[in-house]
Amino acid sequence: MIDLKQLRQDPAAARAALARRLDDGALEQFDRVLELDASWRSVLARVETLRAERNAASREFGELKKAGKDVGQLQEELARRASELKDLEEDLREFEALIDSHLLAIPNFLRDDVPDGGEDANTELRRWGQVREFDFAPRPHWELGVSLGLFDLTRGAKLAGSGFPLFTGKGARLVRGLANFLLDLHTAEHGYTEVQPPYLVNTTTARGTGQLPKFQDDLYRVERDDLYLLPTSEVPVTNIHAGEILSADQLPIAMTAYTPCFRREAGAHGRDTRGLIRVHQFDKVELVRICRPEDSDAELERMTMHAETALKRLGLPHRVVVLAAGDTGFSSARTHDLEVWAPGVDAWLEVSSASTCTDFQARRANIRYRPAAGAKPEFVHTLNASGVAFPRTIIALLENGQQADGSVILPEALAPYVGTDRLVAET
Repeated sequence: MIDLKQLRQDPAAARAALARRLDDGALEQFDRVLELDASWRSVLARVETLRAERNAASREFGELKKAGKDVGQLQEELARRASELKDLEEDLREFEALIDSHLLAIPNFLRDDVPDGGEDANTELRRWGQVREFDFAPRPHWELGVSLGLFDLTRGAKLAGSGFPLFTGKGARLVRGLANFLLDLHTAEHGYTEVQPPYLVNTTTARGTGQLPKFQDDLYRVERDDLYLLPTSEVPVTNIHAGEILSADQLPIAMTAYTPCFRREAGAHGRDTRGLIRVHQFDKVELVRICRPEDSDAELERMTMHAETALKRLGLPHRVVVLAAGDTGFSSARTHDLEVWAPGVDAWLEVSSASTCTDFQARRANIRYRPAAGAKPEFVHTLNASGVAFPRTIIALLENGQQADGSVILPEALAPYVGTDRLVAET
């Protein structure tokens, strides 16, 4: 959540910062907050005046009564002021609730080093690996998956609808092996603590990381229990320390989790719907870091490197792209997308977004730390990254590792987890 004090102190600068996102809705919310805040301050001024008048009248009432004088008229005046004050205090609470609701709809301020512009202004920072040259026409993953017996998208759709893949046989083993490989890497080499969070979260938790109210339509909701299926394990993992005051020596906190994720992808129908490119259920290993504000930039680079290391171990050609202002997510102040090359679909596919959310999520979830003993608590910075998401990683593994005979060679680092170094069609 944006700090209201920051909006008050320099509204012109705040509006200019939000305008970089190319989101008219965000500017409308910002303007509405300022209008409501002006009304709130006007009512507050009247409340403070009435309170002062009431206190003075109460003292006068006591003195008159003690002197045995008539206090009837003053008593009526006190009652009138008390009634008006009660109404105005209720108005204050209503304005505060409205201000909070609109603040929740305003995205995070971007870091100054985020490029201006929309998606076409995204900037490549670096790339790794050689794009393979084939001496045969590379096949797309949906053909490879079927021929190797790895997944059955038709039966998956029969069970739950389009976008819910069914992995079978060695395909299911590949998913399990990929999870174990990534968890081992991030815990043993990168120092993350593995957690296994609930797969459903309440409204407060979803609000804490910015999924609500902005992405209400993208979430799967269990209405009877007012719970939401995870869109990403960033949501519960970041909120583990919600409402807490951490000590400085606890930071940074680094956690990783492997979970299924569920997203309606509202508005995305018809886009990249074939195969595994865009699905409603997918597995992912998530990375979350909580740190001091002054360490946030370095932590983003560290987390990006951790996700990159996973792709390097898997031998997947990839690039790191910093998202432009108009393409950066709601809660993020800066995002690095990691994209793998998929020759079968002839495209770069995002498998991870590493983001610093500065204190935006920490304010919503009220996660603070005490810089020193006795010091006033301050908000932490939160960061998250996919380390990595499975469907497009599997796409890249199949399409980059495919051979002319239809088999797929798996990377050396992954083979022990899958139990084979080559996927072949069963005879």
